[in-house]
Amino acid sequence: MPDPVRTSAVRAVLIMSLTIIQAMVAFLATVTGSWLAFPMMLSSVGSTVVATWSVLDVWVTRQVWNQRHGVVSMPSSSARKLRRERRAARRAARAEDREAARIRRRGAGSLSRA
Repeated sequence: MPDPVRTSAVRAVLIMSLTIIQAMVAFLATVTGSWLAFPMMLSSVGSTVVATWSVLDVWVTRQVWNQRHGVVSMPSSSARKLRRERRAARRAARAEDREAARIRRRGAGSLSRA
């Protein structure tokens, strides 16, 4: 994962974890009937908006990085299949060459004996 994407992902995880903690505190304050329940609930809603924004930031940063630097190449199954086929064709060609060389060597020796 590229550095800018990793940075935004770490930031998003921290913001999300703080939002979850804040929501839990708001819930517990509501259960106990504390005066902090309403302010905590309002700030939890705001934090949820910020957490959503930070997750979108990870996605946008990743898209921008891919656009600027190109997609990180990961061989797909079709690419692997093509590579396998090419490798098999090269092996077959080498085996044919070896067989032809072996036949030529054997054939040359028997002609000289006759």
